[in-house]
Amino acid sequence: MKQIPIKVLLVDDDEDDYTLTRDWFREFQLCHCKLEWVSTYESAKEAITAHQHDIYLVDYRLGAHNGLDLLREVISLGCSSPVILLTGKGDREIDIEAMKAGAADYLEKGQLTAPLLERAIRYAFERKRAELKIREQAALLDVATDAIFVCDLEKKILFWNKAAENLYAWQAAEAIGKKTLELWEEKDKAQVQLAINTLMKNGSWEGELHQKTKLGKQIIVESRWTLVQEFEKKLQTILVVNSDITEKKELETQFFRTQRLESIGTLASGIAHDLNNVLAPILMTAQLLESQLHDERSKRLLPILISNAKRGAKLVKQVLSFTRGIEGDRTLLQLTHLLREIQQVVKETFPKSIEFSCQVPQNLWPVSADPTQLHQVLMNLCVNARDAMPNGGSLTISAENLLVDENYARMHMDARVGSFVVISVADTGIGIPAEIVDRIFEPFFTTKEIGKGTGLGLSTVLGIVKSHNGFINVYSEEGKGSEFRVYLPAQEAIEPLEDRETDLPGGNGELILVVDDEDSIRDVTKTSLESHNYKAIVAGDGIEAIALYAEYRDKISLVVTDMVMPSMDGLTTIRTLQKINPEVRIIAVSGLASTEKINAITEVGVKAFLPKPYTAKQLLFAIKELVANG
Repeated sequence: MKQIPIKVLLVDDDEDDYTLTRDWFREFQLCHCKLEWVSTYESAKEAITAHQHDIYLVDYRLGAHNGLDLLREVISLGCSSPVILLTGKGDREIDIEAMKAGAADYLEKGQLTAPLLERAIRYAFERKRAELKIREQAALLDVATDAIFVCDLEKKILFWNKAAENLYAWQAAEAIGKKTLELWEEKDKAQVQLAINTLMKNGSWEGELHQKTKLGKQIIVESRWTLVQEFEKKLQTILVVNSDITEKKELETQFFRTQRLESIGTLASGIAHDLNNVLAPILMTAQLLESQLHDERSKRLLPILISNAKRGAKLVKQVLSFTRGIEGDRTLLQLTHLLREIQQVVKETFPKSIEFSCQVPQNLWPVSADPTQLHQVLMNLCVNARDAMPNGGSLTISAENLLVDENYARMHMDARVGSFVVISVADTGIGIPAEIVDRIFEPFFTTKEIGKGTGLGLSTVLGIVKSHNGFINVYSEEGKGSEFRVYLPAQEAIEPLEDRETDLPGGNGELILVVDDEDSIRDVTKTSLESHNYKAIVAGDGIEAIALYAEYRDKISLVVTDMVMPSMDGLTTIRTLQKINPEVRIIAVSGLASTEKINAITEVGVKAFLPKPYTAKQLLFAIKELVANG
């Protein structure tokens, strides 16, 4: 295969030097070079900026100018090919200046020979080619979706790609030179030390790490470490490839929770069937004996036996409701009448220390449901609310029509796009501890005292709602209360969501600050706003929100903030924002919309409130109304 020549341009005002250089080129053993020559500063500048040569040999003396000036000027004009400076006497100061200015090499004319010149050209050319290859590889690393970085054994960053910038919120210029402990927090420092020990022993390590980024975002990464020799003149460095698997792990957790419920349900179903087989003959025999035995002892004991056998049968029925979602008789049902019945029962039987209110519009869409089963769902939720308020409180039942859009559905795993009737049962009771919220729908799990609860109430509720193709959201704060929202598919023919979406109000490029400690809610709200001609920036807590607002105060048109967040809660955040700007527009957001909380929000001057989760339509109309009314 024919070797492509290296194109070399000689810049020298002495023709004899050109002739000598040409003769040396003919003696080259390894390099196949093509030599061209220019003799003036201006012609050299024109030729070099045309970028048609691989190497430039520039004499220091060029009439009124010198090669050092030419070197600086062409580099400033974008020359990236190697420049070798030729000096007459090997002046040390000139050589140093040449290297500072960007010369690839410097050669003393008096010592120059054909082999020396060939070697200098070859080294400069190979070095340039290697640099280009490194740049190409770095460019490939920058388009990778995984965070890739290199650090030394002291964990100081030497290389940092674009995906690492996106994941950790540190720009390369900020990250390089810093130690990893300055860039993010490790949840398990002992695991990191164990990983380093394994790396030094085996040359590699793989595992999951839990980290906290610059913006306070909690992430889980699948991390792969490799020991690398000789990176940037360091003998040993660590190449790290981190894949963000936070969302994947969250979905896995939800999947395993669902799988656990299904497994428990399958087990409970088997036990229920066996119990049915045991209870049926006991109950029938007891009822038969009751009609035959009339002595005082039998009359006293048999009703106890029959009563408890029936109680056992009811428990079995509840278990089957959870595990199979018993179908029952489905009819087209208007929930207004059912809710009135619940209202009557609650008012007549619940303690007077519980203040009850029912907010039901007349235009609720109908649902296809078994009224007895829905009655059981609502009574279960109301009784739980009552038990959560031993010293009294407020119980509120409300209902509304809701078009669930993609924005809303992405905030809840079980939700789907469509038309729903939402029934809410909210109390101001003791609330549910965060560590057990995930378990409240498990059969036989209860926080009530022995004898006061079977642990089947909420599992039955879940089974019935799922059998109606619905889903449930739960919001709770310890000491402040709980709210259960039951979503049932509506049956009325409703205008398609796609047609209504086109009528949603859009913005005019206004900047909205979204504050929420839930990553998924921040992301989906930002996406919804940007798809309707707004700009959005996000904050993970109140402290970060205040910092962003102070920086972009003149640009931010409105703030959407959650009320329950770590570090600084929503109410404190709102008050602080109002101190910075008394005219700030704010939409408050909360999963638990208690009357007390809404009153507190209203008292500080906030005019708009959205319950979680919210649709894009609700958000956009709330923004439009707030902006319009100033």
